[in-house]
Parts: sequence; C-alpha cells; structure tokens
Amino acid sequence: MHMADALLSPIVGGTMLAATTGIAAYSVKKMQNNLDEKKIPLMGVIGAFIFASQMINFAIPGTGSSGHIGGGMLLAILLGPYAGFLTMAAILLIQALFFGDGGLLAFGANVFNLGFYTCFIAYPIIYKWLTRKGVTSKRIFGGSMLSALVGLQLGSFSVVIETVLSGKTELPFSTFALLMQPIHLAIGIVEGLVTAAVVTFVRKTRPEILERGAIGQPLGNVPMKRVLGALVIAGLVVGGAMSWFASSHPDGLEWSMEKTAGTTELTTSGSVYTALDDFQSLTAFLPDYGFKETVDENPAVPAAESEEKRPGVNVGTSVSGIVGGGLTLAIVVILGVLIRLVKKKKRAVT
Repeated sequence: MHMADALLSPIVGGTMLAATTGIAAYSVKKMQNNLDEKKIPLMGVIGAFIFASQMINFAIPGTGSSGHIGGGMLLAILLGPYAGFLTMAAILLIQALFFGDGGLLAFGANVFNLGFYTCFIAYPIIYKWLTRKGVTSKRIFGGSMLSALVGLQLGSFSVVIETVLSGKTELPFSTFALLMQPIHLAIGIVEGLVTAAVVTFVRKTRPEILERGAIGQPLGNVPMKRVLGALVIAGLVVGGAMSWFASSHPDGLEWSMEKTAGTTELTTSGSVYTALDDFQSLTAFLPDYGFKETVDENPAVPAAESEEKRPGVNVGTSVSGIVGGGLTLAIVVILGVLIRLVKKKKRAVT
C-alpha cells in the first residue's frame, strides 16, 4: 500500500506530511516523558523484521493480485503506539530514500495510512479492549485479527480519499473504493495471522513484555536476548532468502489502480514531481530492492543463455533485505538513544 507521488497533488502530499510530522513530534514528546530504555533495542530489531516482512508479497488466490503485511499492529502491540508510529516512519523513510519504494511526496501519507490508524485507532480501541481482561492466546488471536483488519481497511480507504482530494479523475471514488476495500480485506486476514503468530511467540517466550506493556510499565530487568535473537534470525531469513519467492503479481493498490484506470502508473507534470523524482533516483542505491541495471551494448552471452537457472534467486534482493534491515535497526536505535539523551538533558536542566 505504498503510494507513489503520482497519486497525490503537492497540496495533499504536503498536508499529509505536516499531519504526520505533528504526530511524530507528539510521539517523541510522549516517549521523552515515558521512555523505557530497555525498549530501544526491541524497537530496532522489530523494525528490521517489519522491513524484511514488507518485502514479501504473497499471492491472493483467484485475483491476480498480491499483498504484504504493513506491520503497524505488530509495532503497536510490542512497542506501544508512540514508539510503534516512529518505527514505522523510520521504515518507510528508508524504503523511500534508499530503495525507491513509495514516493517522497507521498511519504507523509504512507506513514499516516500504515501507522496512524493501526497505532492510534485499532490498537487502543480494538486490541487493548479485547485483551483488557488478560493476555491469552485466544484474546491475542482475536485482537490481532480484528485490529489488523480494521487498521488496514481504514488505511486503504484513506488512500482512496487522498487520491480523490488530489483530483485524480483516473481513479473515481466509487470504483476505486469498491476495489481497494475487498482486496485489502484479504490482505488484512494474512496480516492478522502473522501478527497473532509473532505476538504469541513473544508471549510464550517472555510474557512479561506483553503484560507490562499492556499496563504501561517499563520492561525493567526482563531478559530480552532470546526474543531479540529470534527476531534477528527471522529478519535475516525473511529478507535474505524468503524474499526470493515473493509474488510478482501487482499489490493490492496497483491491482486496484489497474482495474480502475487501466494502468498502475499515472502521468504527472510539474517541477515538484521532477525534483523529488530526481532526488530519489540519486539516493536509491538499491532501487526496487535490487542492483541498479547497467546496459551492456555488446553482450558476450545471448540473453536467452544468460537467464538464471533459478529465476527466484536474486542476490540483489537478498542484499537489499539485509542492508535495509540493518539500516532500520541502526536508525531506530539511534532515534531511541537521541530521545533518551534529550530526556536526560531536560532532567539535568530542571
């Protein structure tokens, strides 16, 4: 559900960026007041896992479409809404800058659509309500499934609203919405299952993480090595190997666009689009999660003979998964450390 710049007008893109910046600033302030330092490495590791997981597009049977998890609910459940939202923002920024996934004009909208509804609506209103009497396997499953479905439905509907407000007549509201909602309902089911599976694993490994998080208590001296180690290994496997087998079908947004407008790419014109596209081309050193293509004018081997015997195996994809996960881990941890330093400085002044 990563929107490209062509789906938004500069006014709508700028407005969504301002809204997202405001939410991020509020989240930073809340974290300064209630920072759990033990949660900083968890932020980085789960962020890296979500980055890798978003690379895996799974086919949706009978549709010719695919989807990938957003990860917003998982971030909110394990980290809380504020740390979860900031981690999502870091993931999407890395994807846009270094991998060309999602536009820079659309960055604010993408963070809002994938992070706000899950962290600040679905999590507190649905998941916490369903688990308020205690965290059990059944409540985790029910809360994860329902909150993931609602969060993704709200996010996908928000995409439709943003395109309409941007004046994209190629995507009329009624047709676009009637395609976006059902396809993301199917994606939300998978998201809910993945969320429930990871949260259940954490509960069985270290139930204190969920129990203390549910009532807002710091993690304190809870051992984290086993959980962190398992998530690191899972991220490496998903990003480094499972990404080879991702579906090549268009994702839910692209599929809906193609069914509505007959194309997955809308035409744009204007200095804003050109400038942002040129800048993104410079920063994206692994565009589309692969090595930049080079044109060989005199190929020594015919194209038919140079094809890989195993087309799913792509070294560039593996490198992208590992590098992207590492960048996410580093940036999120740095963000947490900076928030901690600012908090300590304020305490020293007062």
